[in-house]
Amino acid sequence: MTADDSFGRLDDDDYPAFTMGRAAEVLGTTQGFLRAIGEARLITPLRSAGGHRRYSRYQLRIAARARELVDQGTPIEAACRIVILEDQLEEAQRINAEHRLTAELSDPAAAA
Repeated sequence: MTADDSFGRLDDDDYPAFTMGRAAEVLGTTQGFLRAIGEARLITPLRSAGGHRRYSRYQLRIAARARELVDQGTPIEAACRIVILEDQLEEAQRINAEHRLTAELSDPAAAA
């Protein structure tokens, strides 16, 4: 990948642009916290060619939600499970909305 290719992906939420150190700094947490949520399988960072963990903005948002729950006193394993369930619920609601829209477009009388 060239520098031009990397520059074009800066707006990509899934592009692993953050090193572990920078991710921890952005989140205001420790690298140990990032390792712990990785071990709990909340997020799986990509690895650089040298084997270093790299995080995307999407992963940082997920980690920030887990940190918020942990800061409120939720054990890390439970916080990770809550975040996973929240993410699954959001996805299910999005799919349901798409199906609802498709049904309304194919049968406008049913929507009334």
